[in-house]
Amino acid sequence: MPPARIDRRRVAALAYDGLGTFELGIVVEVFGLPRPEMGKHWYRFRVCSLERGPLHATGGVFLQTRSGLADLARADTIIIPGWRVRDRPPARLVAMLRRAHARGARLVSICSGVFVLAATGLLDGCRATTHWRYVETLRSRHPKIRVEPDVLYTDEGSILTSAGSAAGIDLCLHIVRRDFGAEIANQVARRLVVPPLREGGQAQFVVRPIPPEESHGLARILEWAHAHLDRVLTVDDLAEQANMSARTFARRFRHETGTTPHRWLTHQRILSAQQLLEKSDQPIDWIAEAVGLQTAPTLREHFRRILKTTPTAYRRAFFVTGRPGRTTKAASPSGSSRLR
Repeated sequence: MPPARIDRRRVAALAYDGLGTFELGIVVEVFGLPRPEMGKHWYRFRVCSLERGPLHATGGVFLQTRSGLADLARADTIIIPGWRVRDRPPARLVAMLRRAHARGARLVSICSGVFVLAATGLLDGCRATTHWRYVETLRSRHPKIRVEPDVLYTDEGSILTSAGSAAGIDLCLHIVRRDFGAEIANQVARRLVVPPLREGGQAQFVVRPIPPEESHGLARILEWAHAHLDRVLTVDDLAEQANMSARTFARRFRHETGTTPHRWLTHQRILSAQQLLEKSDQPIDWIAEAVGLQTAPTLREHFRRILKTTPTAYRRAFFVTGRPGRTTKAASPSGSSRLR
């Protein structure tokens, strides 16, 4: 018998007694709302309950679903939107997730939902994350997992995990980006009124003392940098725009974004390159220069490291046909110092 065809657009989320309504709401908002512009190509979504009868959710809400564990088992993307950390996942749920993964299904957790995936043993030796409050609990219960405490989400190919609840938005947008490309993910992000690619990690949300100096915000500098991606920018350039010393700027940048100027700028360049590859038929070396990465080999290296693909393969998957490139070539960047 030939293997079952995997369609990652067939998405199901688990509902259970004690469900967090926010985590489920994120999943419904991204995967469950109709997208008329996508037609029949969008996700086919359902919520499946673990127990029969009305479920108690947070906030005094009762939830009733039409689908059960059997429907969850048939989905090709299965999402666990949180879990009761103190409770061991039911054996029948754990066994079902193992079987689904074995046939090729994609498993996703939001926040404490990682404890369900961890119980399957499928995360052993893999990277995973959860809310910072549960990091040590996850480590102690499942020492074989490589717990990443300072990221918004992890992607191990067929198993993906997010940090705290709101980081589930970042992970869901990442999945849309994987499935449909950057342009569609950006459309969904605009509808949600959130950034399409949030930088930094959850370390910036861990409880810590308030710094003595008043933060004036770096939004204007980030906007300026994004508008000049074709340039070779240094920390000194950005610090000058912010009227700060380079050292003060780098410290303030990490405090406000949770990452370094170099990493932030690299991700912005890659996101812009994705958009150009989807909308333009310009050569790869032109795109590399337009986003400030200078050469095609440099662009390919970043795509391989960050997106696990090549610019050519990405364009082949997501190029919007019928809209050849109408972009204007960016001015050649000047200067030789790279952002560090």
